[in-house]
This record gives sequence, C-alpha cells and structure tokens, in this order.
Amino acid sequence: MTDVETTQEKTTVVDRILTEYPQGKRDALIPILQEVQAQQGYLSREAIVKIGKHLGLAASKIYGVATFYNQFRFQPLGKFHIQVCRGTACHVKNSTAVLDTLRRELKIEPGETTRDGLFSLEVVACVGACGLAPVICVNGEFYASMTPAKTRRLIEEIRERAEEHGN
Repeated sequence: MTDVETTQEKTTVVDRILTEYPQGKRDALIPILQEVQAQQGYLSREAIVKIGKHLGLAASKIYGVATFYNQFRFQPLGKFHIQVCRGTACHVKNSTAVLDTLRRELKIEPGETTRDGLFSLEVVACVGACGLAPVICVNGEFYASMTPAKTRRLIEEIRERAEEHGN
C-alpha cells in the first residue's frame, strides 16, 4: 500500500466518523477524537485538520484539548507497544531503572515510536499487577519482576523474533 492510499484510507475513516456527527458541535470533539483514534490507532495531522473544519475549530484548539488528555496519541504505535508501570509498587521496586533501560535500548522517550516502527514506549500509572512489580506490558502480555538485565534480554528476543518473521 502506498502513502497516498494510506492517506486516502485515513481520510475515508475520518469522513465516515464525521457523518455520525452532522451537527458539528464542539461537545462532540472528544467522542470524535476517541473514535478516530480507535479506528486509526492515533490522531493524524490530517484527521485533526478535517475534524477542525467539521466542527469550526482551529486545529490548535483541537491539539490543545487532545494533548490535555493522555489517552490520545499523535503517532502510530509500534508493532510492539511497551507499557511501563509506574504505580507505587513498581516505583518502589525500581521501575525507573527498567524505564531508563528501555529509553537507552530503544533510543526513544515515552510517547515515541522507533523509526523502524517496531517499538513504541508508554508510561502508565498502574497496570493492576502490583504483586508482580516491577511490571511491563508488551502488547498486553505481562512481564514480571523486571530488571535492567531482563529488560535488555526481552528486547533482544523481540528483535530476533521480528527478524525471523521478516519485520
């Protein structure tokens, strides 16, 4: 699929969602943003501009609202989306060291995706697995009692698996 086809596909998705909100009222902004992200995985610049035109809002206002809530993303997630728990139990058991290891190994900061699209990194308040602290989640799969060494091995294993499958 080409970039043009991908952009056209995204535009069609946004257009379809906007038809569900024909009145184009400001109070529809968050539900529209949620639906667009659910369909596309993130909020693209094109989507924000189109939503702004539909609602009669400047793109800067939409960005202002979307950046206020940490549920919204402005980049696609990586094939392997890593969530680092920073809840109290994980914090006490040094999840900071795990997060720092991921930053160094992946060369990205939380909220970013690697250039190859393989990894994205997110910090979350709590994943509800306090007894397994410190915990990271990769595409919904939990990894318990993480250390910097275990984190590096996990990243190596994921990279090897991705290479084997041609990614």
